Amino acid sequence: MKKLLIVSAVILMCAGNIFAQDSTTMKGKKMHHTEQAGKKMKDCVMMDEGKMWVMKGGKTTEMTKEMTMTNGTKVMTDGSVKMKDGKTTMMKDGDCIMMSGKMKKKDGGM
Repeated sequence: MKKLLIVSAVILMCAGNIFAQDSTTMKGKKMHHTEQAGKKMKDCVMMDEGKMWVMKGGKTTEMTKEMTMTNGTKVMTDGSVKMKDGKTTMMKDGDCIMMSGKMKKKDGGM
């Protein structure tokens, strides 16, 4: 009986440590942006609640450095976007830039 109690306590401690670890992935209510109608979002960079997020390979992490898309478009951590032709724009919540450099607006426009 003592062994069972000790084993149970160890398992609970390990489980507590696993759930206590912090990461920079999107959690809770924000996750609904990455899945639309049961479909996973393709790889992109997205602004949500004023923060930039990188969605790649099914994982979402906070954007920590400037990224250059395949068409030469540069995306900065503050949400500013500089196109290859020099034109600049600012992303808004819900906007997404695919890795190809194509921008998808929250309202469904390009």
